[in-house]
Amino acid sequence: MPNAMQRGGYKSSFSATANIAARPVDLKGIFVSAASGGPQITVYDSATTTTTDLVVALFTPVSATYYPMPASTEAGLYVVISGTVTCTVFFA
Repeated sequence: MPNAMQRGGYKSSFSATANIAARPVDLKGIFVSAASGGPQITVYDSATTTTTDLVVALFTPVSATYYPMPASTEAGLYVVISGTVTCTVFFA
């Protein structure tokens, strides 16, 4: 389909651990606008705040960087942040 637009969602500019989506989603990626003080991000497949089903293992992000993460979840999307991180999560 020419000029088809990807439809999806995003959690705009957050800086603390957050439940991004309480439903199954297709994770597209994370843009990190700021990161300091031992920043770390871990992503889980969870509609709540459980840390049982790992999607993306703990990583150390760098400011002004987009991290593509093509993954699908079954329950939801829960992002755990430590240190100082400001980021946007893109999903469909």
